[in-house]
Amino acid sequence: MTTEQELRTLVISVLTEVAPDIDATAIDPDTDLTEQLDIDSMDFLNIVVAVHERTGIEIPERDYPKLSTLNDAVTYLVGAQRQGASA
Repeated sequence: MTTEQELRTLVISVLTEVAPDIDATAIDPDTDLTEQLDIDSMDFLNIVVAVHERTGIEIPERDYPKLSTLNDAVTYLVGAQRQGASA
């Protein structure tokens, strides 16, 4: 099972791959990612796909809004990981 910090690092890594111009240290964990990073819906989809590929966690489209901030994404992934482990 991946720790919360490892998931945070993974999400930041994916963000910087999809949007290489961003400064990872400047990401506000409580601000909407699409707004603060100026990414479009296609970039966001690429982020979701990359996170899925690296974690194996299924992220249905209905849950995309639950990934709007860095903190939200990490919380979602931790919860999904726990749910998967207990299934």
